[in-house]
Amino acid sequence: MEYRKLGNTEVDVSKICLGTMTWGQQNTEEEAHEQMDYAIDHGINFFDTAELYPIPPKPETQGLTEKYIGTWLKKKGNREKLIIATKVVGRTDLDWFRGGPNQLDRKCIEEAIEGSLKRLQTDYIDIYQLHWPDRPINLFGGLSYRHINLDNCIPPQETLHVLSDLVEKGKIRYVGLSNETPWGLATFLKASDEQGLSRVVSVQNVYNLLSRVYENGLSEYYYREKVGLLAYSPLAQGYLSGKYQNGERPEGSRTALFERGDRYETPHAEEIIQKYLDLAREVNIDPVTMALSFVNHQKFVTSNIIGATSMEQLKIAIDSQEVTLSKEIIKEINAIHISSPNPCP
Repeated sequence: MEYRKLGNTEVDVSKICLGTMTWGQQNTEEEAHEQMDYAIDHGINFFDTAELYPIPPKPETQGLTEKYIGTWLKKKGNREKLIIATKVVGRTDLDWFRGGPNQLDRKCIEEAIEGSLKRLQTDYIDIYQLHWPDRPINLFGGLSYRHINLDNCIPPQETLHVLSDLVEKGKIRYVGLSNETPWGLATFLKASDEQGLSRVVSVQNVYNLLSRVYENGLSEYYYREKVGLLAYSPLAQGYLSGKYQNGERPEGSRTALFERGDRYETPHAEEIIQKYLDLAREVNIDPVTMALSFVNHQKFVTSNIIGATSMEQLKIAIDSQEVTLSKEIIKEINAIHISSPNPCP
């Protein structure tokens, strides 16, 4: 397993990060523990979770994912060997988070961190991430500019003060963002530089063959500012495996269970997915391996967040780190991308 520096820190994280959002909904506690056992046995030292998980969010399951990790950590006694990242929800009206509505202010963040620490059965979080910004922005496939009045939003500087206080108290080690824009990062970095606050070390944004918008401006800015990308949804919610082609809905799959695949069912998406599937077949590579390897080897990617509902899926995903795509295959991938850039942004 290759390890990469987390942002501007001296922390080494595995280039494959174990995602966890199915644990508590599609996966049992026993299955979650089995996945974590296998992951660490194969060099993974980095787990990502959130207070929101499992997905889809429900009041009756909220927090189960963190609880499953917590029982495993207690059983294993290996907390200091792992990098654990979790997230606080952004602005939301979901009333099962601290009575709702929730904002990224001191009250909500301090209550959220205590809940995560308790569920995870740890006294510190390595990377504490804002799951999405307090301000409304285009998320999860949104396009075009939306002019937003920020008068009722919590300023990033205020949020960063709270997070910096948690760093000083030893409850978190580092600050991370998620679903963020260049303006958002710039505002956090400016506050850090001007006010001596904790510096953002990572951002968790979508990056896959169907959504390469991160490459346009975001990649250079974050990379040169030494803010690492933790790439999520590298398989486009499983669509790049080909299992949803021609309207298929395999039994037990997320889209069959929850109908949450709208982001990857845009016009032309199936056509472009088929081109990637055909390319994988031509070069004799599993399409899952090809899609994950593409993400793994991007210079601006710190860690690729994989997820699995079965051990077979997990093994294929972890094994992708051993595969390097040839220049010829990358050229073919880029040709497909140019023919229809970012069909699922």
